[in-house]
Amino acid sequence: MRRSAAVVAMVLAGLMVPSSPAEAALPDGLTHLGKSKQVIVVSGKSWTSTHATVRAYQRGSDGKWRLAFPAMAARIGYGGWVWASKRVQDTGKTPAGTFTITEAFGVRADPGTALPYRKVDGNDYWVGDNKDAKTYNLFQPSASAKRTWRKSQAERLAAYPKQYAHVAVIDFNRASGVTWNAERGQYVASTKANTKRGSAIFLHASGKGSTAGCVSVSRANMVRLLTWLKPARKPRIVMAPASALEKA
Repeated sequence: MRRSAAVVAMVLAGLMVPSSPAEAALPDGLTHLGKSKQVIVVSGKSWTSTHATVRAYQRGSDGKWRLAFPAMAARIGYGGWVWASKRVQDTGKTPAGTFTITEAFGVRADPGTALPYRKVDGNDYWVGDNKDAKTYNLFQPSASAKRTWRKSQAERLAAYPKQYAHVAVIDFNRASGVTWNAERGQYVASTKANTKRGSAIFLHASGKGSTAGCVSVSRANMVRLLTWLKPARKPRIVMAPASALEKA
């Protein structure tokens, strides 16, 4: 007996229905995308959940958003979520909001990303010393003897070969006006980051569990995302519990 066209249409439609109303609105319902044509959406089930889902979308020439890959399992901070403007350093919370992605690095070689990429070595650090605002949340190529930041308050990037195999930097609480200070052997910022908000918020490869505030996916998925991201498409990342994504 032949199925009616109506029944077939209903079955096909059912296969395409998103699992929640929040997902159905994405990314058209997002409000801070600007001129971005690539967006990574990180959504969690609640403000306290440390598990999340990552979906990557690309806007076509017809103006419509389409999934670039199947949804990816992800982990976030051990403290769950908090709005970016209220985040406090060392709370293990992932900042909710919309951010640009403009650079990448990794302990492993460049997988072929169009983003500026630095292969890090044992000398490279990311500083989070809240007593030295001018270097806060900045990459440093060495721990110079004349530096003004404390090594104990910085991440030696090569110490995390699994998580930092490949990394996209999320532009949360970033400094600007960064220049090289040859006398001190360090980068410094003229417009400083907020030393209370936290530093080193990345999209990186997964470790054993939740993160300290970053977003992590499998290394294979991290490579997929990096090779997909294109600076010319002005990529952004939107991160929040599903119920709050349209406010992020």
